[in-house]
Amino acid sequence: MDLLRFSTAGSVDDGKSTLIGRLLYDTKSIFEDQLEAVEDASTRRGEGYVNLALLTDGLRAEREQDITIDVAYRYFATPKRKFIIADTPGHIQYTRNMVTGASTAELAIILIDARNGVLTQSKRHGFISSLLGIPHILVAINKMDLVDWSEEAFDQIAAEYTEFAEKLGVDDLSFIPISALLGDNVVDSSENMPWYKGSTLLHYLEHVNVGAHRNLVDFRFPVQYVIRPDQDYRGYAGRISSGTIRPGEEIVVLPSRKSTTVASIETFDGALEEATAGDSVSITTTEELDISRGDMIVRPGNLPNADTEIDATICWTSDEPMQPNTQYWLRQTTRETKAFISQIVYKIDVDTLHRDEVSQFELNDIGRVHLTTASPIFFDRYAMNRETGSFILIDPHTQNTVAAGMIRSAVRSVEDLPAAEPETDIRPVSPDVVWEAWNIELAERERRNGHKAAVIWFTGLSGSGKSSIARELERRLWNAGTQTMLLDGDQVRHGLNGDLGFTPEDRTENIRRIGELSSLFFRQGAFVLCTFVSPFQADRERARELLPEGRFVEVFVDTPLEECEKRDVKGLYERARRGEIAHMTGISSPYEVPENPEIRLETVGRGLDEVVAELMVRLRDLGVTA
Repeated sequence: MDLLRFSTAGSVDDGKSTLIGRLLYDTKSIFEDQLEAVEDASTRRGEGYVNLALLTDGLRAEREQDITIDVAYRYFATPKRKFIIADTPGHIQYTRNMVTGASTAELAIILIDARNGVLTQSKRHGFISSLLGIPHILVAINKMDLVDWSEEAFDQIAAEYTEFAEKLGVDDLSFIPISALLGDNVVDSSENMPWYKGSTLLHYLEHVNVGAHRNLVDFRFPVQYVIRPDQDYRGYAGRISSGTIRPGEEIVVLPSRKSTTVASIETFDGALEEATAGDSVSITTTEELDISRGDMIVRPGNLPNADTEIDATICWTSDEPMQPNTQYWLRQTTRETKAFISQIVYKIDVDTLHRDEVSQFELNDIGRVHLTTASPIFFDRYAMNRETGSFILIDPHTQNTVAAGMIRSAVRSVEDLPAAEPETDIRPVSPDVVWEAWNIELAERERRNGHKAAVIWFTGLSGSGKSSIARELERRLWNAGTQTMLLDGDQVRHGLNGDLGFTPEDRTENIRRIGELSSLFFRQGAFVLCTFVSPFQADRERARELLPEGRFVEVFVDTPLEECEKRDVKGLYERARRGEIAHMTGISSPYEVPENPEIRLETVGRGLDEVVAELMVRLRDLGVTA
């Protein structure tokens, strides 16, 4: 039976605790003595009804004030699924508590009082949920009984919140009208809202896709402990953060970069033929290496980033304000190193999503910073791997956790980018024209299409396999009902870009036009697949910047030049080596390897079906496809 972790959030008195109490009560997940205690407390308070919120408001201060202050965890199960609920506070001063409770959730329930509509706190909690990478957001519009079960009130709130959520790049957004107090649409369908044809809240929780966003491709095993019971056994214990591993596979240990082979994978219950993300195991190796806590075991062809300069988003959780250039301990997976905040890039005004310049962070502030660590850490972007992309900062004197962070990437400066002519950095606009807003919004198109819009940008040398992979992927998506558009380099140069050659300047203009074109198809709600050599990093980044964050996926088809030349059915490489073709990428023109592509595909020795199958898994892990 699988497990769903979800959190609840909302403004004060929106009914979070009542909803959880109703779920526990209607699913018969509470003991008789618990119910009797709640009934007695409700009678003493003179409430006239059984206040199910008291099942979760466990602190005396919470019961006195009728609010949630700390995170309350509750557990229940149905015949279809197990659940762990984190009931998080609604008050702005308890933002850090919400971040803590939602950090491991796969789904967030945001409650909105139907009488009050979308409030600032409703938006705040949606923003934090998206920031934490929670793949599913369910907006439960509560207290429908107090607006006479109005369909119009429900539709108005759903439309307003959908418009706000478009700015956040939320993967999956759903709405359910409920009355937590009376139980309508919580476990049983409501007879008071016959206009609502969707599922109940419990049915949604039982059937929402669990685990689709777990990274099962990039193997990451942070070593937690070395097991050495005698001279004949040495095992490396820990919890697999992501990916899978089998005995006999080659591995590399970081930071030593020593390679070896997995001899066995063992648990308390015996040896495993395969271990996967979330499993706690002990790995033994064929060679004895110097491996200790804080090291990370990975595959040699699938390495994490390693850097001492980190670009991250953090939530400040300490009562004491941040002190830039003060030394903290940074703990990421099982690795711990000294670090300091070298730059505050901006603080996010969670109410407006504006970026503010500040000199320090205070309690519950959220923003972007640059960190410098004393030794390299091994990480993936948080959007790709929540386990290796997260960290905490610890005050070395008090041992208190002062911040929780999500890694965006390694720090990059302007000097790291390739030089470009000034005019190529400006998005051209014809004179005497005014921008017109889109007639039909993207969210409306996506709802009709039944899937998200995205741009999948395949880059790699000529002959790497980009077009073959993209064409097969498109066929599978199309067969599944996805609205697709494939843009191929040869096709666009037969018309739209037929006036361009292959000089560096023409290549930049070629990709600029394709970027704009793919953006238009994206706004139409399509799943756009672009297959272009696109040799320059800056050109690919400009195409990325035209889309919302998380909707541009760079796929680096990593095929060595010598292999590409073997596959050269058009004879282009041979002609280039004879000097008959100028500006041939890989021969007489450079190719800038993607620095941080969302997906890297190796094709040597692999069939098309295998590569496309991996790609589809990776796209699901990123939340781009269902």
